[in-house]
Amino acid sequence: MISIARRIAQELKVEERQVAAAVDLLDAGSTVPFIARYRKEATGALDDTQLRNLEERLRYLRELEDRRKAILDSVKSQDKLTPQLEAEILGAESKAKLEDIYLPYKPKRRTKATIAREAGLAPLAADLLADPMRDPRGEAEKYVDEDKGVKTPEEALDGARAILVEQFSEKADLIGTLREAFWSRGRIVSKVRDGKAQEGAKYADYFDFFEPLTKLPSHRILALFRGEKEEMLDLALEPESAADAAAQGDANYERAIATSVGIADRGRPADKWLSDCARWAWRTRIKISLSVDLRARLWQNAEDQAVKVFAGNLRDLLLAAPGGPRATMGLDPGFRTGVKVAVVDATGKVVETGVIYPHEPQRRWDDALLALGRMCRLHKVELIAIGNGTASRETDKLAAELVAKLPEQKLIKIMVSEAGASVYSASAFAAAELPELDVTLRGAVSIARRLQDPLAELVKIDPKSIGVGQYQHDLAEGKLSRSLDAVVEDCVNAVGVDLNTASAPLLARVSGLGANLAANVVAHRDANGRFRSRDQLKKVPRLGAKAFEQCAGFLRIRDGDDPLDASGVHPEAYPLVRKILAATKSDIRALIGDSKTLRGLSPKNFVDEIYGAPTVTDVLRELEKPGRDPRPEFKTASFQEGVEKLSDLKPGMVLEGVVTNVAAFGAFVDIGVHQDGLVHISAMSRSFIKDPREAAKPGDVVKVKVLEVDAARKRIALTMRLDDAFDARSGRNAPQPERGLARNAPPEGKGAVPGRDPSRPVAGNAFAEAFARAGAPKDKAPRK
Repeated sequence: MISIARRIAQELKVEERQVAAAVDLLDAGSTVPFIARYRKEATGALDDTQLRNLEERLRYLRELEDRRKAILDSVKSQDKLTPQLEAEILGAESKAKLEDIYLPYKPKRRTKATIAREAGLAPLAADLLADPMRDPRGEAEKYVDEDKGVKTPEEALDGARAILVEQFSEKADLIGTLREAFWSRGRIVSKVRDGKAQEGAKYADYFDFFEPLTKLPSHRILALFRGEKEEMLDLALEPESAADAAAQGDANYERAIATSVGIADRGRPADKWLSDCARWAWRTRIKISLSVDLRARLWQNAEDQAVKVFAGNLRDLLLAAPGGPRATMGLDPGFRTGVKVAVVDATGKVVETGVIYPHEPQRRWDDALLALGRMCRLHKVELIAIGNGTASRETDKLAAELVAKLPEQKLIKIMVSEAGASVYSASAFAAAELPELDVTLRGAVSIARRLQDPLAELVKIDPKSIGVGQYQHDLAEGKLSRSLDAVVEDCVNAVGVDLNTASAPLLARVSGLGANLAANVVAHRDANGRFRSRDQLKKVPRLGAKAFEQCAGFLRIRDGDDPLDASGVHPEAYPLVRKILAATKSDIRALIGDSKTLRGLSPKNFVDEIYGAPTVTDVLRELEKPGRDPRPEFKTASFQEGVEKLSDLKPGMVLEGVVTNVAAFGAFVDIGVHQDGLVHISAMSRSFIKDPREAAKPGDVVKVKVLEVDAARKRIALTMRLDDAFDARSGRNAPQPERGLARNAPPEGKGAVPGRDPSRPVAGNAFAEAFARAGAPKDKAPRK
C-alpha cells in the first residue's frame, strides 16, 4: 500500500520529502500561511495553493485509512478475512472502491436473499449457475419444503434468484466497471412535473432537457437538483446518452452482468432462467444503486466547483483595492427611513453620524445637502461611500451635487456593495464595537469602512453573508465553511495586519491567534497602550512561544521601536538582517527601501545552516519594499448619468460597471440600475475561456454593452465584447463568423438550451438559462 505522503506527492507532482515536511508542520500546529511564507526551505517552497490542496487531500486520505481499518476489523471479527481479501482492502484507493469490496460483508437487515438462504436454497442457486444443463424446475422441486416456507418450485426459484441477484450486486469489480461505464456513457433527463409548468417557470429550460453526465457544468447540476428538491422537476439517470442507444442501454448492461458471471444463452435448460436473473439484478438493484452513486458523484463534483467559485470570488473581494486611510463618509440609502450617514476618520474611528431625508416622501433635498456639506468640511472628508441597495442611484445624485458644490474638497464618490452590512449591524460584535449607535447607523459605518479597507471590514461578517456564492445554501456547511475560512486566513496573512489598530475579528484570522488570543491582544492593548515592538506580544496572556512563532511575521507595528517590526520579516530572521547590515556597512533605517544596494546583493552570500536561499531572497525583497500590500491600485467606476432604472437601458448602450459576482456561467455586473446584469461566459472574451474568472473578478471595473433587457423578469444581458457588430433590429450583437458568441455554447442536442436557434447568439438564451438558476443574484430588495 502506497504511503499517504507518496500518494499526495504524485498527485501534486512534487517530491515526497516536500509533502512529508508539510504534513509534519501541519500536524505540529503550523498554519498554511506560516508554512508557505516562513518554512520554504523545509517544504521546497510549496505555495499556499499547493498547501491547501495538500491539507484537503490529507484529510480525505486519513479518513480513508480510518475507514479501511474499521472495515478490516469488521471482516476479521466475522472470521472471513482471507489474505486475498485483505490485499484488496489494503489496495483500495478510494472510499467508493473500499465500500464496494466491503458490501458482501457489511451487516445488513434481513433480505429476500437472507430468507432464501435460511430456507436452504443457496445450493439450488449455486448448482444452476455452475451447471446450466440442469433443468431449473426439476432442480427446484427437490427444495420444496413447506416447513421451511418453500411451498412450490416457483417459490424455490424465486428464492434462488434473490440469492444470485444479491451475489451479482456485491461483486466489487463488476460494480466498479458498471459504475464507470454508466458515468462515461450515461445522461441525465429532466421533465417538468405534472401541473408544475407555471409554478416552476424559472426552471423552464429544464422542462424537457437531457445532457451527458460527463458534460454537465456545476451550475446546471445544482439547478437541476434544486428543481427536483422544490418538486418542480423529475430527474432520471439513463445508462446511454445517445437517444438512439437509450432503448438498448439496459440490455447492454444486462449482457455485461451475464458475461461477468459466466452466463451465456446457448439453449441449455437453465440459460434463460439465469439470463433473467442477470436482467433482474440490473433492473431491480444494480441500476438503482448506481443511479444513487452517480447522483452523489454529480453532486460532489458540482459542490466542489461551487465551493471553488465562492472561494475565488471571496478572495477577489477581500483583496480588492483599498481606498486607504482617508476620512470617509458612508451613506446607507433609504426612502421613507432616510439616508443614514456615518463619517469615519482615517483610522476608521466614527466621528459623526446622522440621518437625512432627501428623497420621497419627505424630499428635504437642500437640507440634506447642507448637512452633508457641513460634515465634509468639518471632518475633511475625501471619500464618499454609497451603499448600492434601495435608493442608491437617487442618493448617488445627491452625492454628485455635493461633489459639485464642494470643488475645494476634491471629493470622490464610489458605489459600494452593501452585501452583509445588515448582518454586521445586528451582530454581537457590532453591538460591542459600536454600542452607542443604533443598528441602522452601524450599517453606514460598515459601508464607509469597507471602502477604506475591504479586508479589515469584511472579516467581521460571516463569509456566507457577503453574497458572492453560487447556490451556497445548497452546499455542505462544513466543506463551505472550511474553504471560506481558509481563504480569509490566506488573504489576511498575505496583506498583514496592523497590530495597534486591528479589530479582534481581524486579529482572529492571523496565523496562530484565533478568537480567544485575539481578544487577549485587544484587551492588553486597551490596558497598556500601543505595542512598541513585536516582542511585547509575549506579555499577552496565554500567547505562548508557538503562537508567537506563527503570528509575529504577519503583524505590523508602524512607527515602533524597530523598523523591521513594520515589515514582513519574521523576528527569527532578524539576525540575518544584522548580517546584511554588517556586509553593507549600513544602518537599518537607511537600508530599508534602498533598492540599488539591496539588488546588488547576492542571496547566496548570506546562506548558512540556518537560513536557506528562499528565506534570504524573501528578506532582501521585503527590505526593499517593507510591508508591501499585494492588493491592486484603487480605482473607481462611474455610472452613466440618466441611467438609473431598467427602463433607462437601451440595447447597444456602452456603460461602466462593477463586477459583483462571478459564477461558472458568467459574471454579474452592477451598472447602477438596482439590478445586476449578466455577462454570459460566451460574451466575456473573444478567445475561448473555461473559467469566467479568467476575464473578470469581483470588484473589477469593466465596460459592457447592453444586449437585451427583459423588464418583466428583471433581466439584463450584457457583453464585454464591445466591438461586436450590433444588430439594431434584433437588439443583439451579431456574432462574427470566425469568433461568434456560440464558441462557448454546448453542442446542440447535448445539453444545449432546448429549442435554441443555432443562428442566434448564445448570450440571449444562455443568459436566460443562467438567470433561471435560483443561485443568481436577485434584484436589490429594500432592507429598510
